[in-house]
Amino acid sequence: MKATFLHGQGDIRVEEVKDARIVEPSDALVRVVRSCICGSDLHPYRSDRALEKPAGIGHEFIGEVLETGSEVSSLRAGDLVIGPFMVSCGNCEMCAAGLFTSCLHGGGYSAMTGNGCQAELIRVPLAEGTLVPVEPGISPEHYASLLTLSDVYGTGFHAAHTAKVSAGDTVAVIGDGAVGLLAVLSAQQLGAERIILMGRHQARTDLGRQFGATDVVAERGAKGIARVRELAGGLGVHKVLEAVGHMPAFEQALGIVRPGGTISRVGVPQYSQGHVGRKFFGNNITLTGGVAPVRGYVKRLLPGILDGSVNPGLVFDAELPLERAAEGYAAMDQRRALKVMLVP
Repeated sequence: MKATFLHGQGDIRVEEVKDARIVEPSDALVRVVRSCICGSDLHPYRSDRALEKPAGIGHEFIGEVLETGSEVSSLRAGDLVIGPFMVSCGNCEMCAAGLFTSCLHGGGYSAMTGNGCQAELIRVPLAEGTLVPVEPGISPEHYASLLTLSDVYGTGFHAAHTAKVSAGDTVAVIGDGAVGLLAVLSAQQLGAERIILMGRHQARTDLGRQFGATDVVAERGAKGIARVRELAGGLGVHKVLEAVGHMPAFEQALGIVRPGGTISRVGVPQYSQGHVGRKFFGNNITLTGGVAPVRGYVKRLLPGILDGSVNPGLVFDAELPLERAAEGYAAMDQRRALKVMLVP
């Protein structure tokens, strides 16, 4: 089978490897129908950290079950499934609390199997607790939106949900990547009255307006903070959804949130220290967010996709065959593409 590996900084290769197969009785073997490149995949792609060996990459997919292990009873061959970006058992204390990404027995696909999800086949450990089957007869026109449920839609929703966005809120979303745009959609679904999208790429911010953004602020730094506070009536916004992960975005969030407000971070932090001292304490600011347990959101978000009331799949603006994954990485790295779908 073909699978994608990171060999080093900017070095993505699609290689022939041994076919994935059932190893444990709790496994499922899945034929990938669609996978994609995530903004978080760009962090290791850009890193100059030396690798001991090539690393399987990719964590988002939908696929068809080909075979199941002897302990798997809720899935069968032929099922179309959504693959959340982390493996989870579904039974441990953390899974029972809805924190599937903190599963005591799960983890990332590459770490658990040696291969990532940008591949033709995937061995899915703990299949019953990980995979989410969808009803038979789904049209391929829904595949793009279904694929967003494996990560970016659920992550955008996690930002809005943990921030407790509700009717009447003024919300700012920092970042016009796929997660930021779907955080806009999620804030709109949860009833936000005003949604300010901070982004500088017009094609993306236009999509943000389509998803529900009422205002766009292109400025950054002090000018961006001043503009958002002006739009929010001077005090700042009730909720900030930070979908970038770099320190300037966190500082921007701190500058635009009002006293008593909430910052929800879902951009993977690329820093180890942040400002949580007197300004947080004195203004009663709440900091939340984190790694999104997207499996817990799939059933809540799926009906809107199937009835056509939402189309999160619009974040995909490029599609390539799996063999050309390296081109997809380069396009996203150079901001020539928002999000690239890969078709095995």
